[in-house]
Amino acid sequence: MRLLLDANLSPKRVGRPLEGRGHDVLSLASDAALGALADPEVLALAAEQRRTLITRNSRDFVPLLREWAEGDRHHHGCILIWTPAHNEFGKIVGGVARLLDERPDANAWQDLAVAL
Repeated sequence: MRLLLDANLSPKRVGRPLEGRGHDVLSLASDAALGALADPEVLALAAEQRRTLITRNSRDFVPLLREWAEGDRHHHGCILIWTPAHNEFGKIVGGVARLLDERPDANAWQDLAVAL
């Protein structure tokens, strides 16, 4: 699966384990220019590159996803991390991996937002 980690997720602690599971991971925190993108630009980048966005920034992305749905704009999925604490990397990786295993077909993520 092609994934985009928002800047609030560790490329080392979250990105590498997901890569180890065979996913193609682009991490915004690994590139200063990408890390500085505004939320609408992050979602647009994920959509352009056909990547499922993974973010802890649910507060900002839920309304943005709603706006996209109402505007008939399409994205390639979003995993909104609500529950595990920021430093609970194992729980984050395990939860994301479980969700991706449940929907291994990238097309199944089209316009889907799932909370973890």
